[in-house]
Amino acid sequence: MSENDEPALGLEVRTYFVRNRNALVARADFGEVFVDYYLHQGTIGRQHRAAEDTMMKEALAAVTLHCASRPRNETTAWTIHFSQPLVNLFVTGDNPRGAVVGQVFTEDVKDDGRNLFMSDTVRGQSQPRRSVVELPETDVFPAVEHYYGQSEQRPARIFRHGEEDFVMVSAHPDCDMQWFEALDDDAIRALDSTEELSLIERRFYRWDCGCNEKRMMEVLAPVMRRDADGLFGGGSSIRMSCPRCGARYAITREAMEAHTAAK
Repeated sequence: MSENDEPALGLEVRTYFVRNRNALVARADFGEVFVDYYLHQGTIGRQHRAAEDTMMKEALAAVTLHCASRPRNETTAWTIHFSQPLVNLFVTGDNPRGAVVGQVFTEDVKDDGRNLFMSDTVRGQSQPRRSVVELPETDVFPAVEHYYGQSEQRPARIFRHGEEDFVMVSAHPDCDMQWFEALDDDAIRALDSTEELSLIERRFYRWDCGCNEKRMMEVLAPVMRRDADGLFGGGSSIRMSCPRCGARYAITREAMEAHTAAK
């Protein structure tokens, strides 16, 4: 792919093939996406603890690098559940739209004493594919690596190249596993000079949920048709949050009535 094939909009992720090692490298500096994440948190009036923010940013980085290594018509959503600390991390990457988004759930999270990794994948018009893996790890990057080994059937490793610069290396068939398993932070930083890297492609991602009032009303429409009074509880409006990004919407009964009547 030439440098002019795609406009540099949003976060750039580059993927490389490591010659003679049979491995794929995906790399990006996530500063721009992290800024947008914090701006969104400010917009919806949320502020997480530092540890939760770190986990969220690592999950966003991991799902983006994963998506950049996958077919262009694929969409992925991950829910990573940790029991200690009790938290759900939801992140999703949409390759057709070049969008990533997510949120942290700390309230009303069920504690069943297990750590779980749940992945939902849709490719093109195919039926969704779900994978659930129990985790021994309680950190994000080891959790993703464990998921890869169990569900993707190929190992992957994630490294912090800089403060907001992350690298994922995934093994392809006939990968040099001795080299792969010996990789560490120093080896990753020297990769450009020690290995022969061939640029595969450049992809661009931005923080973008795509939610709006109309989509929220589409979610509520089936309930509205069955039990409008129960939905609004005698009031003239209800408030709801987007399950993907947490954006808040006030939906009036009048607007819902007009929306369902138009269908």
